[in-house]
Amino acid sequence: MAAVVVVSSMSRPASDSSSSDPASGEIVFRGSEELVSSQGSDELIAAIGTHGGEPETGFNPITGWGYSREPLVQSTLFKKDSQANLINDLATNYTISSDGLKWTVKIRNDVKFHDGVPLTAEDVAFTFNTAADAGSSVDLSMLEKAGTVDDYTVEFELNDPQSTFINKLVALGIVPEHAYNAETYGFNPIGSGPYKFVQWDKGQQVIFEANPDYYGQKPYFKKLTMLFMGSDSAFAAAKAGQVDLAEIPASYANQEVDGMKIMSLDSIDARGISFPMNPNTGEKTENGYAIGNDVTSDPAIRKALNIGIDRQALIEGALNGQGKEEFTGVDKLPWGNKEAIFEDGDIEEAKKILNEGGWTDTDEDGIVEKNSLKAEFTLLYPANAQERQALAVSVGEEAKKLGINIKVEGKSWDEIYSLCYSTPNVWGYGSLDPTDIYLRYYSKSYDPSTHNNVIMYNNSAVDNCLRTAITSPDQETANKNWQLAAWDGTTGFSAKGDASWMWMATINYVYIMDEDLDIGTPKIQPHGADIFGSILEWKRTGNSTGS
Repeated sequence: MAAVVVVSSMSRPASDSSSSDPASGEIVFRGSEELVSSQGSDELIAAIGTHGGEPETGFNPITGWGYSREPLVQSTLFKKDSQANLINDLATNYTISSDGLKWTVKIRNDVKFHDGVPLTAEDVAFTFNTAADAGSSVDLSMLEKAGTVDDYTVEFELNDPQSTFINKLVALGIVPEHAYNAETYGFNPIGSGPYKFVQWDKGQQVIFEANPDYYGQKPYFKKLTMLFMGSDSAFAAAKAGQVDLAEIPASYANQEVDGMKIMSLDSIDARGISFPMNPNTGEKTENGYAIGNDVTSDPAIRKALNIGIDRQALIEGALNGQGKEEFTGVDKLPWGNKEAIFEDGDIEEAKKILNEGGWTDTDEDGIVEKNSLKAEFTLLYPANAQERQALAVSVGEEAKKLGINIKVEGKSWDEIYSLCYSTPNVWGYGSLDPTDIYLRYYSKSYDPSTHNNVIMYNNSAVDNCLRTAITSPDQETANKNWQLAAWDGTTGFSAKGDASWMWMATINYVYIMDEDLDIGTPKIQPHGADIFGSILEWKRTGNSTGS
């Protein structure tokens, strides 16, 4: 992505624009002044954009802004701390009915939106009802309706007793009923969070300023400017002293820049390959997209790839060492099953699995076949995702050792969504909400409109575990059943069972920042990262030596 940098208004007028040379990625400024970081001040310039960057529909929680990360402008009912423990934000407490279908949440009575209007239970109910009706990024299919008991008590009625509903109360920022318009809100949002929206220059930057009436801890940084830049250009801007913090490619993790430090944050953001489970019979989805793949529908292919691929080699090569091995997509989480983890990189065992499954190289062209069907398929990845491209290419190289030919292609998301029911794709997932597992593997969650269960996975034993897990109010029972869904000793969605996906790695998020910038204790980094999750702890230490 070409970098376009617009200087923050604290440095020069926004009309004095800047751009980039698409060929070189070099930042080119028009005007006599250059962008300089706010080093040493209570203003911060951050260059982001490769993962959780600019929201297409604006800063609207109902259309996806802030999902799984700090929304800055809006408040949420609850938050998660750096250890993923539930903590209050707007909420003061909550109760659940014995049947699990009614949730009652008490909220603070001292909160005002940025326009001075008090925030009440009506706003909370409005937000959730509107998001449910809109089919937002937050899955609210279990919500029947939200209502109010009084000005500061919200009542949620569910149609399914999903104990994971608590995570929806963490994910969705609250919008003001009196000032909400679905078409325009995202471009000029009003919330009650620690920062107020000031200005958005689409494709370039957004500016926030601290909310002086915020009910929580006041942020140290009074002004926050986010520049939407590709990661290579962000690194160039950081080296030039033009930004205080930048998200950078893993390939730059070992660079040294005077006056700056590089921080690599571990994450639960996993990269995995989906394997269509059905053969190609000519069936199509409701949207007319092809279903099934004759190669990946064979369990021998899926199992051989899972056990034969060397995940650590992928990490060292494709990710420059910035990642951790991943086997189930949720290894690091409380609902991850350690019994589902295995020794990979076993080429001989992989070849044995293929041979026993009827896959042999009879024509000696290096590709095994079965009943004249070659063991080859296309592997898709989002064309603008560097690390997914690198992983896909590396998997293709590793697969050659097994006699499997993988053709790698980068596509737009629109193309991927039309092809993913028949073609493997490199996906990214990482959430503190185990509902992700349910939507990925529960047979009845298949839905082309939401891209849930795109492989059409169907295992009744797994279904039973998933239903028990998602409806259990007891966390220990829930976690045990999430684990059993992966592998119960006989079957499961993991590689030891049906090998429905091939999980490869969790990626690290790499940042370069001023050496005097203290970002506190970062939150657990989810899919898309949450670098601003600890923003209320951020400050300058005053020990910078300059650059």
